[in-house]
This record gives sequence, C-alpha cells and structure tokens, in this order.
Amino acid sequence: MRAIRLEQPRSLEYVEIDEPTAPGPGMALVQTHRMGICGTDYSGYLGKMPFFRYPRVPGHELGVTVLEVGPGVTNVAPGDRCSVEPYMNCGTCYACRNGSPNCCEHLEVIGVMIDGGLCDRFLIRSDKLHVSRKLSFEQLALVETLAIGCHATDRGAPALGSHVLIIGAGPIGLATLEFTRLTGAEITVMDRVASRLEFCRRQYGIRNTIVFEDSESAIEQARAITGGDMYSLVTDATGSPASMSGALALVAHTGTLVYVGITTEEVAFPHPALHRPEMTIKASRNALPRDFERIIGLIEDGTINTRPWITHRTPFEQVVADFEGYTRPESGVIKAIIEVNN
Repeated sequence: MRAIRLEQPRSLEYVEIDEPTAPGPGMALVQTHRMGICGTDYSGYLGKMPFFRYPRVPGHELGVTVLEVGPGVTNVAPGDRCSVEPYMNCGTCYACRNGSPNCCEHLEVIGVMIDGGLCDRFLIRSDKLHVSRKLSFEQLALVETLAIGCHATDRGAPALGSHVLIIGAGPIGLATLEFTRLTGAEITVMDRVASRLEFCRRQYGIRNTIVFEDSESAIEQARAITGGDMYSLVTDATGSPASMSGALALVAHTGTLVYVGITTEEVAFPHPALHRPEMTIKASRNALPRDFERIIGLIEDGTINTRPWITHRTPFEQVVADFEGYTRPESGVIKAIIEVNN
C-alpha cells in the first residue's frame, strides 16, 4: 500500500507499507482522500517539532471515508465522510478524567508520535471520527487546524470590544482569528510577512495590522492602536522563542498571554515582565472533541468560509518534490492540501 514517510528531518520518501488488518472492536478502517499540511508537519520536516518521532508517516489533518467498522461501532458506518480527531488519549489519566483529553499524560497524536494518514488506508478509533453529510474532503481536512484555533481562543476568552493581538498569520494564527472574530473583540494581527497581513485585511476586514520589523516599533504601533493600554489578550502562534519571549511587552496590565505555537527552545524573560502587570500566561494544546462538532456545524452553515484558506494543492505523486518549497515564506502558502485519493 502507498505511503509517504518522513525518515528523518528533510527526508521524505515514498514507501510501501502493509495493508491494515480488519478493524477490531471500536475501530474503523478509513481511506484518506485529502490531507492538510500543518505547521506541525513543517516543523517535523525541519527537525523543530519537540514531539515528533522518526521515522513517521505524517498526516493528522484529514478528510476520510469509512470503509469498514469493527464490532460495537455505532457512531459511524461504511460510506460516511469524516474529519479525524487525531489525539489518541488514554481515557484514564488525570487530564482525561477531568475533561481534557487534548493534553492526556500518555497522548499519542497520529502523524506525530504514531503513523498518520499520508497513505491509502489506515485504522483509527471510531470515536475519533466526526461525520458530515455536507462537507467536502478538503473542508473536512481543515477542521483540525480550525480546532486548534478554536481551543486557543477559548483558552484566552476574549471579551466583546476588548483589544486582542494575534501574533503570526500562518494557519494556526488564522484559525485563532476565525474564532476570535466571533467574540466581537477588536483584533490586531502581527506578522513579518506583509502578504499574510494583506490576506487578513482582504478576507477578514482586519483594520489593525503590524508588520514586525523590530520590537520597539511593534510596541509603539501597539500603543497607538490600543490608546496606550496594550492588549488584554495576546495569542502567539509563531513557535518562535524570540517572539514568544517578546510577546510579554505587548500584554496589558492584568492581561493574558496564550502560547499556541510550539518550540524546542527555551522561552525566557525577566520575571518582573510577568509579575509587575500580574499577567496570566497559558498554554493551548490541541483541541477538544466538542470543538470538532462545533466547527463542522459552522462550516456547514456558512459562518466559516474555508475557500480562501487553500492556496496550494499537490497530488500524492508530487509531495516529495513540492514539500521543501512549502516551508519557505516566499512560497505564499496559507494552506497546502495533498490529494491522496479521489
């Protein structure tokens, strides 16, 4: 069976792997149709993702069809089109028992810690499949990215009319933007790449944007936008330790900073930068099952328009040739989709 495996950083290879077995109790056999390339995939490719294990078949943003179900499965049936919730949690640890399976102590994310969906067919727990009768496979492949932004927004809890800053206008930053705009907050987006900020202005009507050139200039622009108060909520979606450290200077007194980007490096700052404004710092990891159901409904009813997101498509046969280019900002990629099967 066809698959693509990341053998080590910057080494993607076409491989043949064994066909999956028949699904056991609680499991489903699915066919991959579309895979979204995520920041995690790029970081794994570049060797910058702390949770990535090599060698690995990537793929966790997926639109799939159910082919066969195992004994006891009732939530999906053969022929169902689904989005995949890729977080394989244990169900028994402290986090799972307390409603946070997204940060299970023994979590294994498909395509990151265990093999994922960049292959023709694979087995998955049926409870991790979310059905839609309306969405295309491309839309289903975008649900997981949107779920990361949904959860990050919930972690920050922006208030109506409050000043909110999103740092990084890549897919995770844009996913956070999608849900922050639904809260009625006043949004500013910051990025180094001017074309990404133009996308935010054009597609989302964002009035306040900051092209990051240096910290002093960014702080001056932030003060001007917020009337000197700075931001009650800052979400850093860059995965850059320099950005994550510098983000504290953009948070209002008593405000909140959410880290949704991931880095392998240390994030450091002087303690007074945290203590003086009595700031709250939160991490945001993965998403919750309810986020997937909510997002599918929001795409189905038109609240979220996924069409502008997809800027690049590549067939399965071109992935190895195209992937390196997608890691470069000058490629203009917002979201690239791999066409695995029709």
